[in-house]
Amino acid sequence: MFELIGIAPQALFGQLLLGLINGAFYAMLSLGLAVIFGLLNVINFTHGAQYMMGAFGAWMLLNYAGIPFWGALVLAPIVVAVIGMIIERLLLRRLYHLDHLYGLLLTFGLALILEGLFRRQYGASGLPYNNPLPGGTNLGFMFLPNYRAFVVVASLVVCIATWFVIERTKLGSYLRAATERPDLVQAFGIDVPRMITLTYGFGVG
Repeated sequence: MFELIGIAPQALFGQLLLGLINGAFYAMLSLGLAVIFGLLNVINFTHGAQYMMGAFGAWMLLNYAGIPFWGALVLAPIVVAVIGMIIERLLLRRLYHLDHLYGLLLTFGLALILEGLFRRQYGASGLPYNNPLPGGTNLGFMFLPNYRAFVVVASLVVCIATWFVIERTKLGSYLRAATERPDLVQAFGIDVPRMITLTYGFGVG
């Protein structure tokens, strides 16, 4: 079979593993986008810019605040989530009852502003940082760095945990009901606007 397609087994397995690693990264990247669109019906064009903001935030915590990598990895998403909740509360909340195009235009404009600010301050090239997970594992057909393995494991954990909360918990049932009948959910004493704000914060964080 390998002779038929002209690819050596080592190269084929290596490409499959790289595809899995990249797929795990993009799955975690797009998870928040899917949550926001699926539960709030908002096409969040700011998502990529907010992800970038979290990366720069972690870098600044490492270099300016002297916080260790794992501490920055926890704090940066929280900061981005708080900023996202402020954006939702002040801007997006006014557009929920309008056409989706208004939310798309607003988030697209915010994305351009954020990207422009960071590009002006730090340029368009990457910034150096110390690898917190040096080394790796020799799998025979390729060398797997530890940080890539961490991406796969973290992505699986986050995606499964998110699915479990949305589909298997009472909080998830409230979230799904709030997207369809917010008035009915609010009649049970649930603060729907606050729930939506927290959901948006989770999605961008």
